[in-house]
Amino acid sequence: MLRFASLAAASFAGMEVSAYVLHRFVFHGPLWGVHRTHHEPGHGHGPLEANDLFSVGFAAASMGAMWAGREDPLTSTAFPLGLGVAVYGGLYFVLHDVYTHGRFARMKTQNPVAQAIKRAHGRHHQSLQKDGQEPYGLFLFPPAYGRRFRRRRDAAPR
Repeated sequence: MLRFASLAAASFAGMEVSAYVLHRFVFHGPLWGVHRTHHEPGHGHGPLEANDLFSVGFAAASMGAMWAGREDPLTSTAFPLGLGVAVYGGLYFVLHDVYTHGRFARMKTQNPVAQAIKRAHGRHHQSLQKDGQEPYGLFLFPPAYGRRFRRRRDAAPR
């Protein structure tokens, strides 16, 4: 069980690194024409945008890995790796699509970590330019966006 949890956690963490690299060098590079639909004003006025094709690809890889390990999920390597990708994708959907962009539903929260993620992603969307749009990750972003989170945590009674 420890092996399973470790593989799933490593896969989740690896997704953030992969998401950063793909977002920075592929989505804001050769595939900018597809990803640009996500950066254009009003991109959320339909249920889908061309950029959603990337999520479909990650979901397919995740489901394929879990399918490959379906015979014995607890001892397989593929199943927990696919599960880590799926958990990342689920959190991405809730934090990015629903909370940050208000797609599919509106969500509000006072959670300081979610608010820091939203601030950082807002910075990423500050212009329509292809280059210079840090941060490219969802969970890893410059510390400045988490300052309010740290202040609240530090101010809490111990």
